[in-house]
Amino acid sequence: MIDWGKLDKNAQQQALSRPAQQSSDTLKASVSEIISYVAQEKDAALYALNKKFDKVDVPALRLSVKDIESSANSVSDEVKQAIQTAYDNIKRFHEAQRPEDIQVTTQAGVLCELKHDAIASVGLYIPGGTAPLPSTVLMLGVAAQVAGCQRKVLCSPPNAQGSVSAEIRYAATLCGIDEIYLVGGAQAIAAMALGTESIAPVDKIFGPGNSFVTEAKQQVSQLAGGPAIDMPAGPSEVLVIADAQANPAFVAADLLSQAEHGTDSQAVLVSESDALIQAVQDEITKQLANLSRKEIATEAMQHSRFILTDNVQTSIEVSNAYAPEHLIVQVANAREQLPLLKNAGSIFVGQWSPESAGDYASGTNHVLPTYGYARAYSSLGLADFMRRYTVQELSYEGLQTIGPAIMSLAGAEGLDAHRQAVAIRLEN
Repeated sequence: MIDWGKLDKNAQQQALSRPAQQSSDTLKASVSEIISYVAQEKDAALYALNKKFDKVDVPALRLSVKDIESSANSVSDEVKQAIQTAYDNIKRFHEAQRPEDIQVTTQAGVLCELKHDAIASVGLYIPGGTAPLPSTVLMLGVAAQVAGCQRKVLCSPPNAQGSVSAEIRYAATLCGIDEIYLVGGAQAIAAMALGTESIAPVDKIFGPGNSFVTEAKQQVSQLAGGPAIDMPAGPSEVLVIADAQANPAFVAADLLSQAEHGTDSQAVLVSESDALIQAVQDEITKQLANLSRKEIATEAMQHSRFILTDNVQTSIEVSNAYAPEHLIVQVANAREQLPLLKNAGSIFVGQWSPESAGDYASGTNHVLPTYGYARAYSSLGLADFMRRYTVQELSYEGLQTIGPAIMSLAGAEGLDAHRQAVAIRLEN
């Protein structure tokens, strides 16, 4: 247990540090090497890296339409219904986010417009690792579908059978995705960015992943003509603010739900109640014993923090400083605290709002900024799959009205051609 009030500024900052990722220099070099390999060898590199990292020889990189459509026969009715429920809620929430085009006459004869259009081709990265994630297919695929993206490319690491799970394939069919490639990691990001014989390049890449995937997304986005990316989303994390009245079993379950994602996940509890923290720690020990992924969760909990504060207000300040991916608020009158909560990817209000709801089926998107990026980045939404652009149309009278201002500003900046473009029209 960490007593926040007894720490100096440096110690407080250290208490909120994330699990150390692989040495940045080593990571950058490794990812750069993979990107160069894919750029040079294309499909051959993808086959070789599948064998090296995933220990699988796949007969083809792209799944056939038959393989995708056959998923319906391999998914139980119960899971199909669950996927359908999540799909419906996610679609409903994202359809409500449709932006409206605007027209504004800024001065007589000067019409300015803001328009929106879907990004033509998008790459959707679905992590494989220790668990298949059909939920991430829905989060990315539904948003791309609602936005109207013409081409949706899905990449995911091949499993031991040289395919991807039936649940991933089934979720993809609901989202209208028919391009699924058996490739993961940094090499998948490189393939979607640069293109290979099998995979045509895309305009923007989406999806969470490990440190290699995150680094690869950042590197390809800096290439000349490279794709845009959604955000630098890395290992998952959760912070829970709880008061003395919170249910310790609920809090422990929320912390563990993030810990089981991966060994580099982080779970943080901030509370003004010493007794609550101790009760939660006891609950974690009890619940860990029954988890199928207890080894992963146990290792992840080595990165956990249990922070004791003087009051809820200080707990909120700690959360704002940490800027968590997921923030769960289990305090009295939780909704009243919303205006004070400044930095979080997604907020879960009250004891009946587990983070699992947002991960799967409430309707919000679970692709969120991590590692403190919530200070500047937003949760994924429909707007991320669209581009906005402006239009302006001037009449002769409009140009007469603002022409002198344009020419004066162009003259002040020493840009004679800009000034002449207006003057020649007015003189004509």
